[in-house]
Amino acid sequence: MTAFGRTRTATQAAAREPTSPPAWLPSRGRRSFCCRPCTPSSSPPPPEGIRTVVKVLRAKSRQKGEPCGEPLTDHLENTLLAASAIRRRIGRVPNTPPAFWTWVELAALLHDTGKLSTGFQRMINNTDENATPWGERHETLSLGFVDLLLDHLPADDVMWVAALVAAHHRPFTGTSGARKAPLFHLYEGDGPADFLAKFAPADQDRLTELMEWLHTTSRRYDLPTEPSAPRPDIETLTRSAYQLFERLHDRWSLDASGAAEGRTAVLLLGALTMADHLSSGHRSLDIQHPLTPGYPAQLERRLATEGAELRPQQRYAAEARGHLLLRSWTGSGKTEAALLWSVAQMTDLAAASGGTPRVFYLLPYLTSINATADRLTEEFGTEEGIGVLHSKAASYHLAHALADECASHEGADDEERVDAATKAHARALATKDFRELFRVGTPYQLLRGALAGATHSGILTDSANSVFILDELHAYDARRLGMILAMMRFWSELGGRIAVMSATLPTALQEFVYDVLGRNNVTLVEPPPTAHAPRRHILHTRQRHLTDPASVEEIAERLTEGRSVLVVANNVRHAIALYEALAPICESLHGKHSAFLLHSRFRRSHRNGIEKAIHDRFGTGKLRRAGLLVGTQALEVSLDLDMDLCHTSAADLEALLQRIGRVNRLGHRQPAPVIFHHPDYATRPGSGDTVWADGVYAAEPTQLAWSLLTGHEGDAIDERAITQWLDTVYRSRWGDTWRSDVEHHLNHFTQHFLTFRYPFDDRSQLTESFDAQFEGVEAILETDRDDYADALALADGAPGRLLASDYLIPMPYWGTKLPRWDKRLRVRVVDGEYHPAHGLISVRRDHSSAYRLGELV
Repeated sequence: MTAFGRTRTATQAAAREPTSPPAWLPSRGRRSFCCRPCTPSSSPPPPEGIRTVVKVLRAKSRQKGEPCGEPLTDHLENTLLAASAIRRRIGRVPNTPPAFWTWVELAALLHDTGKLSTGFQRMINNTDENATPWGERHETLSLGFVDLLLDHLPADDVMWVAALVAAHHRPFTGTSGARKAPLFHLYEGDGPADFLAKFAPADQDRLTELMEWLHTTSRRYDLPTEPSAPRPDIETLTRSAYQLFERLHDRWSLDASGAAEGRTAVLLLGALTMADHLSSGHRSLDIQHPLTPGYPAQLERRLATEGAELRPQQRYAAEARGHLLLRSWTGSGKTEAALLWSVAQMTDLAAASGGTPRVFYLLPYLTSINATADRLTEEFGTEEGIGVLHSKAASYHLAHALADECASHEGADDEERVDAATKAHARALATKDFRELFRVGTPYQLLRGALAGATHSGILTDSANSVFILDELHAYDARRLGMILAMMRFWSELGGRIAVMSATLPTALQEFVYDVLGRNNVTLVEPPPTAHAPRRHILHTRQRHLTDPASVEEIAERLTEGRSVLVVANNVRHAIALYEALAPICESLHGKHSAFLLHSRFRRSHRNGIEKAIHDRFGTGKLRRAGLLVGTQALEVSLDLDMDLCHTSAADLEALLQRIGRVNRLGHRQPAPVIFHHPDYATRPGSGDTVWADGVYAAEPTQLAWSLLTGHEGDAIDERAITQWLDTVYRSRWGDTWRSDVEHHLNHFTQHFLTFRYPFDDRSQLTESFDAQFEGVEAILETDRDDYADALALADGAPGRLLASDYLIPMPYWGTKLPRWDKRLRVRVVDGEYHPAHGLISVRRDHSSAYRLGELV
């Protein structure tokens, strides 16, 4: 194959080095604007005769505010430039063929060439005729360009490029219930004459000039192509498309691929769809990392100004190479240790791959994600460089934008709110399109990559050669934990480096991490035996329930002493009852707005305000103030609080450790009392004879925790002993069942989602069930319908829906079938009783009966 006078194959082309430095180095610019036409300085200009194609052929219809649709050649070149930018960012992908990126770049240049057809141009209103539906798939006709322009490449190269071009919108195969007809189903049984009838006519001059432009552009970007541009007519083009389609059909319609081939297919498709989305959206990729090689020195300088220095476990983490297990108590600098470790891994990965490693900081809960993003923004001194990756990311950005503009959501006028919502949506969309190099989010957003296909494969490709920090891994149930562990192994095979950190990491979970990452590849870092472990809590137990009148009286006495008191119930009904009993007492002693209730059943706007008020009064580092905070398990994962004492219903040990972590958080005071109350055990609908602690927590681990707690009555809790307590729980019969469940889900997810035996098969039918495992159901109140509609009408599309989301309330799992679907507003609506201070109190199934929260759990 001749290019610039040399004979080359795709593999030889793949060996060329990027023209810009791939290393993880500081840069003057923040973003790589990869979606603008540009010409390499050494490249010849396009031939003078190529004019009609650039002026006439369009890639898409005219968008609002544009004089005309984007020229087809602009889109193709922009997609090629985006693919090259992605190549420089990701670098060499482990365990993939050497020609990987050359295949991606060729597919990027050729993927939409089938839009040449007059039928497509008419459909987007780019002809003198009225716009009419076309009914054909342009990517199928694009195969003709692949076949003719790459005719002298090895057959394997041509087939990989063809597969990417053909699959960049639709799967090849799928069930009859697929949302979109798979590509093979659309053209099975067709012959050359059918292809000609479906894809003709096409203007001959434009076809000739497009071929010439593609050939010239390939040479300009040093891609392998024919010695001279082919000059086919439309019949030749459609015949070539048919022949290549048949070869693809024979290869991918029935036969399963091997693990390596299937993974290569998915990663290739992900790279192309990433490039296509960047080009279509005219988006950019950050090139300057917020976490720089200078971070260790910066951290040491900051600590020195505070009269401190790096702790031993932080130094150990900074020196570790490979995967990391970091176990250290709350307030011991785990976040800084993980960042120091990340700097070392990024340096190694950049040298090995030639790319710029991304960092993913993954946590289980939205509130902790938002708090971590805020903290890192302050730590790195940049807001733009930190991406927030969860399902409510746009709401996070909206809250920040409104706070910056007017200090409160209610203080903004409609114009300000619409402007803020538009910017917030754009920011969240940029993160979904992989803009930032450092992202804070949930593992779920990365697990979605396992759904593969044109929609999700880019998530997998972007994860190659990346650094992953997983905080609080123990917080996931067995199913989700198994899925995450399987994904950790997959990331490792793609060159990733993984850190797992926690204050409470049981040995059983530690062994799972060793199993999926390789024991010899993981460094365990803990504080040295000589380090002083804080004793932050004194343990007490009560046989009476948390809602017992005597318990309420005891809590009230603590309020009279001027304490800040945390009360955590196991369900919403108990939390509301305790708040109603204690809030008047607290406010009579300490003033209005000294008592708070927090659970998960508030309108989004109300919850944001409540969380801010709680943080302002009880946040770590704030001036100590008396008051009351009552809540549910939502407080286990909520704000960074530092309170004087805690009363809580007993639950499983890990949940309890999270709850009391909000008391004497930094250990700067004398050990604070934490009082555990015996729960009620009862069955719940649908669970047979199984009993649950207060209807929520599994009985056996709760009973095991209670046995441990009562054995340490009156003791100051030694945080080094926590792991031993957890290991006692996990050595039980319940622990055996837990291990079996985790292993089952790990193997199931690996086998069904990560082997990619049919990489171009439709998986859309799995999306809904997959999402249901991670996202709950939200609804608005019947009484909020008009307000929701008004907010929705403030702005078109996603910004309007973002503003209206203030009225959404998460539904309890038992109530997911209670809301009705409003087709006009496209939202679930529920008839319920709601109070701004109490949240959702009850949900009515019909006009004659109602659920009180907590009755069905």
